Amino acid sequence: MQELSHYINGKHVKGTSGRFADVMNPATGEVQAKVPLATVEELNDAVAKAEEAQKAWGATNPQRRARVMMKFGALINEHMDELAELVSREHGKTLPDGRGDVQRGLEVVEVCMGGPSLLKGEFTDDGGPGIDLYSMRQPLGVVAGITPFNFPAMIPLWKMAPALTCGNAMILKPSERCPSTSLRLAELLTEAGLPDGVLQVINGDKEVVDAILDNDTVQAVGFVGSTPIAQYIYGRAANNGKRAQCFGGAKNHMIIMPDADIEKAADALVGAGFGAAGERCMAISVAVPVGEETADRLMESLIPRVEKLKVGPYTSGDDVDYGPVITAASKERIEGLVNSGVDQGAKLVIDGRNFSLQGYEDGFFVGPSLFDNVTPDMDIYKEEIFGPVLSTVRAETYEDALNLVIDNPYGNGTAIYTADGDTARDFAHRVNVGMVGINFPIPVPLSYHTFGGWKKSAFGDLNQYGPDAFRFYTKTKTVTARWFSGIKDGGEFNFKAMD
Repeated sequence: MQELSHYINGKHVKGTSGRFADVMNPATGEVQAKVPLATVEELNDAVAKAEEAQKAWGATNPQRRARVMMKFGALINEHMDELAELVSREHGKTLPDGRGDVQRGLEVVEVCMGGPSLLKGEFTDDGGPGIDLYSMRQPLGVVAGITPFNFPAMIPLWKMAPALTCGNAMILKPSERCPSTSLRLAELLTEAGLPDGVLQVINGDKEVVDAILDNDTVQAVGFVGSTPIAQYIYGRAANNGKRAQCFGGAKNHMIIMPDADIEKAADALVGAGFGAAGERCMAISVAVPVGEETADRLMESLIPRVEKLKVGPYTSGDDVDYGPVITAASKERIEGLVNSGVDQGAKLVIDGRNFSLQGYEDGFFVGPSLFDNVTPDMDIYKEEIFGPVLSTVRAETYEDALNLVIDNPYGNGTAIYTADGDTARDFAHRVNVGMVGINFPIPVPLSYHTFGGWKKSAFGDLNQYGPDAFRFYTKTKTVTARWFSGIKDGGEFNFKAMD
């Protein structure tokens, strides 16, 4: 069985703790590798090495750092299929989804190729008599990224590319369930010219996370995961004087107005609700048709589409719509929530429980489930299911639908389907959610904008990637300067007072 490693100072290093986590094949339920779980001592040693490496990297001019990103981006493109295979093998998502995972991370790397323009400071000439003021952006030092299982390439790239471009060293702690992609990306960064030690990949569990949060050298922490863990990491990081941006769970709604193109809305809901087995923080998990007639037409369009979804292993190629969920515990939890929906009175239109695939009976597959007549007091509405389950909540009016989104404790993403520009504009302005789609189901902004939720979906005041990332990974220094002019006379200077 394959034994994975850490990646320290530009090479693979075996763990010393004697503790390992199983890396599963979600399609078969088999253990395919073991990954070491680092000790506090291993983490602190990696941080010390990163601190030393950062000194020269931080002093490297931004254009040269950007050139490393250019080479890195070219290598990601060259190894796209290999990276997608790594993503799919450990996560279970289809190969097209795996390629999409890598591609959306690559797009952030591409923005970082132009990093020097985002690192420029400001200058004020003659702010006072003979006085100039200027500011500069400087790296923080050593920073950390703690990333989730559901996007093994994209989110590590969202963290490492801006952090490194800004001149920092990074400690990356990927999910122990899907570590191989991060290890391979670290190899490609070394090949691209990143100096040894500037990126350290440390595998671990809560012990190493707490060690990161308590290490005085680590200046900032970026996290993506569940809301309870995001809140925990944000609080502990802040208590230790660190910057933190922590992104948590979601309950994303799509409102379907009576004037919407129902066929397009149904297509969007199927892709946004069931793609990647629903294991996306931007997945649409709640459909909100406005009016009974709209709801009936939507269900009529949705049912045949959901029934046609093909579930299977990524090795089946592009003929599969989505694969297994990540663990047996996830499968059990999802099916338990579907049970609760039935028990609490929702109408289960399509039942994905007890799904079995011939030859993959031990895999973590969950069939698609579609609910109608869900109400906000039900567990399937209140909890983030993170699985292939779409709930339909019927709203009488637009205001009812809007308030449903406004009153929800999560605020990651939302969408509205309508042909009316005034309604769409009103929705975009009034809804208290960080990312809004108009006739667009998963409103993940392009990489030169910025990604971030509101309410319990995010903790911290700066978002991921885009300009906010360059603000998060740098600190501003402002200089007020006055120079006295003089005329050399016999080896002496006669200074004129400037005030």
